Amino acid sequence: MTSLVKAWRGVHWYLRELTGETQYDRYLERHAREHGDTPPLSRREFERRRIAGADAKPGSRCC
Repeated sequence: MTSLVKAWRGVHWYLRELTGETQYDRYLERHAREHGDTPPLSRREFERRRIAGADAKPGSRCC
């Protein structure tokens, strides 16, 4: 594998982590381990709940 491909994969991973794109993937993995018999939330419902939770606890955000 060339160094350019490795660099691109690293940037891609970093951007997915930075934007929160991987949170749903982690949720699906955790849900399968803990609640395998029930269907997981849809991506849309997951994002709604995640944003609602963030709005309820703003922490150190400015807005």
